[in-house]
Amino acid sequence: MSNYLISVRKKPSLTSIKARLAHVSNYLIETERLGTTCDQVNEEWIDDFRDWAFEVPVVSTAGKVLGDRSAGTVEGSVRALSAAINHANGRGDTPYAAAFQAKKPDEVSETPAYRADIAKLAEMFNYCLRPPRAAGMSDKAYDRQLAYREALLRFLRVSVATWCRPDAAYDVSTDPERRQWYPDIRALALNPRGRPQTKKYRPVVPVAHQLVEHLKAAPVGFYVGPQSIRTAFEGMQDELRLPRDGETGQKLIRRSIAKLARSRLGEALWVEGQMMLGHRVHSKTSDIYAAFEAGYLTNALAVTEQIIDEIEVKAPGAFRRSITGLKIIHGGRNA
Repeated sequence: MSNYLISVRKKPSLTSIKARLAHVSNYLIETERLGTTCDQVNEEWIDDFRDWAFEVPVVSTAGKVLGDRSAGTVEGSVRALSAAINHANGRGDTPYAAAFQAKKPDEVSETPAYRADIAKLAEMFNYCLRPPRAAGMSDKAYDRQLAYREALLRFLRVSVATWCRPDAAYDVSTDPERRQWYPDIRALALNPRGRPQTKKYRPVVPVAHQLVEHLKAAPVGFYVGPQSIRTAFEGMQDELRLPRDGETGQKLIRRSIAKLARSRLGEALWVEGQMMLGHRVHSKTSDIYAAFEAGYLTNALAVTEQIIDEIEVKAPGAFRRSITGLKIIHGGRNA
């Protein structure tokens, strides 16, 4: 597995692959099977691994149990192990390729049914903008609450305005060297310079005018920031009583905006939605004759800006920037 990790060290998915193989390593340690060789890993061995993995809950870095491990997550580890064994076989380190088959994603993955409506999305923004203030809480303590939720607020803005996946939201940067943010044409390349595209294609998207000013005013660098929003997002899910059991998570924003937009665009124009999501990739051959521009997605952009305006009504300050230069008013005082 170590050699395989070295071979994929430049892949954007390296972090995910390492996490998947880490579950296999833990299994070998906890079941005292460190002496297992590649040729011994057959269907029966994999079934035992699956049984073990389902009993191991998902735990946060802080040690909090987040829930049961899904079939899709378990099968991700099986798939990574298969790739590692086949890599070893290709190198000549083992005489046999993987003697087992990973289940197909559609066999083990259930598409979450829950989608947030405008009111619920507004609640998410209000969670960041207007945290409850206990009696006697000092301004300093309250400001710490706001600062703790600031990265989550920026994540929500980017996710709503661009329909992007969570990992792409983290990658959004205003650094010119990354060639992502093009303020003159209000376009954002979700795939930074030098990052190979993967099956989860990251498109160039038009930027809603409500987000443009935030990006223009942001310091050079990552917009969401270096800090993880995982804990803040978990706290928001708890406070807003969002469904669990795989129904929510950070992809909820993308799925919810897609549903809202599709009903407004209609099926005839949904091709623009598919391009915003990265599910439909424009033809490279066609680009030779007529280069693709984010400005072509005018209908998807109009719908996105409409959705943002409706969120803003229910959560003032979600996107609107104060013309005075102050952040936003919280409970009668400027934060």
